[in-house]
Amino acid sequence: VVHIEQAMPLAEMSVSQIAALPPAQLQEAHTNLLALQTMVKTVLDRMHTALDQRYAEHAQAARHVNGRDFGVCHLIDGALRITVDLPKRVTWDQAQLSATAMRISAAGDKVADFIDIDYSVSESRFNNWPPALREQFAQARTVKPGKPSYRLARVESEGGV
Repeated sequence: VVHIEQAMPLAEMSVSQIAALPPAQLQEAHTNLLALQTMVKTVLDRMHTALDQRYAEHAQAARHVNGRDFGVCHLIDGALRITVDLPKRVTWDQAQLSATAMRISAAGDKVADFIDIDYSVSESRFNNWPPALREQFAQARTVKPGKPSYRLARVESEGGV
């Protein structure tokens, strides 16, 4: 079991002071810090899961009210203002993009005007295409949610989610 108090002296030490520690103390400190890092990551993952359990549905509803599936929304829970960011992650089927690129080229258009060389398509470009062109690419496009993030900040008024 690692206690945070064991890491505190190291936080106050310079790099030179840490480098000068006797080998056994250096090894113990390193082992303790790695264990602490693992413990903190585990607890942060648990906290993130708890925040997701508590706020994900409310955040989804808030985004839905604004006609969005992704992006930032703000919630109020008592004295907390929660900022939830659900980024959009888009992936493209490379084989389908390649076939579509060949059809564009065969039609005499410049493929690079529509897609990137690595067979990915910028979301803003895709959204600005005419519907007929978007339809050709739609089957190659997969939209997945990114990992939401949460920032908790105190607010003056009381309210709940």
